[in-house]
Amino acid sequence: FTLEICMWIHNMSMDSSQMTMPMSDPNAWATAMNNLGMAPMTGQPLMSDFDSGLGMMTGIAPMNPMMPGLGYVPPPPLPQDLPIVKEIIHCQSCTLFPPNPHLPSPAMRERPPGCKTVFVGGLPENATEALIVEVFGQCGDIIAIRKSKKNFCHIRFTEEFNVDRALFLSGYRMRLGSSTDKKDTGRLHVDFAQARDDLYEWECRQRMFAREERHRRRMEEDRFRPPSPPLIVHYSDHECSQLGDKIKDEAAFAEAVRVLLTWVERGEVNRRNANNFYSMIQSSNSHIRQLMCQKATHEKEMEEAKDKFKSALSGILAQFEQIVSVFHAASKQKAWDHFSKAQRKNLDVWRKQAEEIRNMQNEELMGIRREEEMEMSDDDMEDTHNPDESGPVSQAEALKEENDSLRCQLDAYRNEVELLKQEQGKNQEHTPPQHSEEDTCRQQQLTFLQQALQGMQKQLLKMCEERKQREAEMEKTVEDKHQLESQVKSLKEGLQSLKTLTTHTPQVSLSHSSGIISAFLHVHPFGASIEYICSYLQQLNTKINTGEVDALLGRLPCTFRQELTGVGASLEKRWKFCGFEGIMIT
Repeated sequence: FTLEICMWIHNMSMDSSQMTMPMSDPNAWATAMNNLGMAPMTGQPLMSDFDSGLGMMTGIAPMNPMMPGLGYVPPPPLPQDLPIVKEIIHCQSCTLFPPNPHLPSPAMRERPPGCKTVFVGGLPENATEALIVEVFGQCGDIIAIRKSKKNFCHIRFTEEFNVDRALFLSGYRMRLGSSTDKKDTGRLHVDFAQARDDLYEWECRQRMFAREERHRRRMEEDRFRPPSPPLIVHYSDHECSQLGDKIKDEAAFAEAVRVLLTWVERGEVNRRNANNFYSMIQSSNSHIRQLMCQKATHEKEMEEAKDKFKSALSGILAQFEQIVSVFHAASKQKAWDHFSKAQRKNLDVWRKQAEEIRNMQNEELMGIRREEEMEMSDDDMEDTHNPDESGPVSQAEALKEENDSLRCQLDAYRNEVELLKQEQGKNQEHTPPQHSEEDTCRQQQLTFLQQALQGMQKQLLKMCEERKQREAEMEKTVEDKHQLESQVKSLKEGLQSLKTLTTHTPQVSLSHSSGIISAFLHVHPFGASIEYICSYLQQLNTKINTGEVDALLGRLPCTFRQELTGVGASLEKRWKFCGFEGIMIT
């Protein structure tokens, strides 16, 4: 495509050099208009909007493609400070005179997509097809010409940029030979024409570009797509035996478990191979112990690394303390008076930097210790089985440690305030009253430190109050626990008493079952045998005996009545419900 663009630019530059004629006379346009009997307008230079290097009309917007990212690629812009004047064009059979540049440009259509056909109107009546080929053949190779009898025609070129060259001739006045007859003259009007062949070729080209774009995107997606997972083999006895060995191997465990999971999800388990799957699942379960051992080793390594880091940090802090003590010793009057003013300033700056770094490292170490204390307190809460005894103690210890850390920080702040006060007094004694700014800065630092001390004291008071509240809450929880234990004991005693009552009073359960027997016999109006009734009751209570049920039914003659049914060998005793017969009689 880029090669075609380069060839197109080269051909246009060659054709434009052939198409235009150098103007030897600056008044050539006026002479041509006089020959045609027209008075030209003067007073403004002749300017054109045609670019001879490209042979295209400037200002024409590129065509809108059907798909985003594809379409007509405009040629590279050339410098616009090159004025080009439309000149007289001499051909073998005719002469073309340029239009008046002061006249408004004629209206034109919008450029159709893939336009290779132009409409040419205003042709002379005596113009022939050979004349049209002679004039417009200089714009490019012509595929077809459709000429009408009404002084217009349609010309189809081989390339789209040939249309832009043909549009350059719009507005020229054509004269055949040297005659001034109306039939031999005419003003050309060149415009875009809409042709189905051009649109079809453009759509085909757009589809080709779209296919190439899709192919390129697909290749990009394939290049950046992650590799697909390996295939899972199908189940067989041989593969199952190999998989059992792989599961026991630590290196191939992950892949083997994936295969086992796929087989189980596929439904490969049946009665014949259930033992094999059970053994593989059992071996995968045994792998948990190895994982726990690995986790324990990693945790141990992490703890060792934490200890090393903490010891190294403590050593660094000790060295920082030594450096700060050196600065404090140097700031005393015995040594401070022997330093120059610049040296004192540098020493003061270095001391402040060392103290800031020391404080930052102290805060980091205190944060690490707090995290360890919180982890230890969490572990203690998880490990202890008697929270009423160890819970308040651990919380009290944690609060004590927090109070100790806060006290250490307060001591550090107080030491800094005292040092700043001492330095301020020394500076007031040894420095002239010119250092008012330094004094104000130090006073501000003192006020900030005092505010920080006040805030820390308030925080300490709040912590003490919270500690008292927590101790009171823990005492309440201990009392609640004792009450709950007493309630649990009473409930256990009540349950034991209920168990003894149920074991010693089986007759009560039988008396309660009389209602169930009456409902059962009411459903069976023809009666039921004692075995049938006992089988139903034993589903509800297995301790019920046939003799006890028979005795219970005999004890209630107003409710249950025994009758003999059948003859001979089929003679059978059946119990019936007769509780409603007395009510009906009355």
